[in-house]
Amino acid sequence: MPADKEQFQIDLTKVESLITENTQAIIINSPNNPSGVVYTEETLKALADILTKKGEEYGHPIYIIADEPYRELVYGDVKVTFIPTVYKNTIVCYSWSKSLSLPGERIGYVCVPDQCDHAKEIYDGVSGAARANGHVCAPTLMQMVIERCVGEMPDLKAYDENRTLLYDELTKMGYKCAKPDGAFYLFVEVPNGDGMAFCQKAKEDHNLLVVPGEGFDCPGYMRLSYCVSNAMIKRSLPAFQKMYEAYK
Repeated sequence: MPADKEQFQIDLTKVESLITENTQAIIINSPNNPSGVVYTEETLKALADILTKKGEEYGHPIYIIADEPYRELVYGDVKVTFIPTVYKNTIVCYSWSKSLSLPGERIGYVCVPDQCDHAKEIYDGVSGAARANGHVCAPTLMQMVIERCVGEMPDLKAYDENRTLLYDELTKMGYKCAKPDGAFYLFVEVPNGDGMAFCQKAKEDHNLLVVPGEGFDCPGYMRLSYCVSNAMIKRSLPAFQKMYEAYK
């Protein structure tokens, strides 16, 4: 579904218009990649009302698949709503690869709450898919890591410093983006409206590697990741300034 480019919340009117009798589920990622925005409880409750109404209209449940690897990566007093508390037909997918800063180690779980309609059938389907795809068991080492670290929380201070620095400096230059409440991304509108061209020029002219928004079905944007050193962000700022000036 096209993004709401003002707030990067869920465009509820568009969601409702796109649901058909064939809709089985929708996927939600909050805190969100690529925008860093956290969907508000108000947004999620409104979405739950729409899905309940549509499920009754079509005679079958419409599930939310909640993709939540960034759940603990939030700043300030921002609340991340646990979606099963506002919509019973929610399936939660979680990975420790983000909260424990273990990129590439896709160890996690799928939670099918008992309250879900057809919970037993869904659980059996998830288990069958895991076996068919050959990832029944994570590597022993990573299982032992999680056993010892499952209660650990990430230290967000470094992420928050990077987030504030990058957001403040880029917006001062004239770039536009929604301020992220979680995860470790900024999703920034490029000044020329062509994300692919901007990102290619940034790489060729300034050795600056950013991801074009076209890959997220959101042309005219770029995604920045700030899970790097603070010094690296500071070194990148002059390049962003030169890029902006080149398109003014």
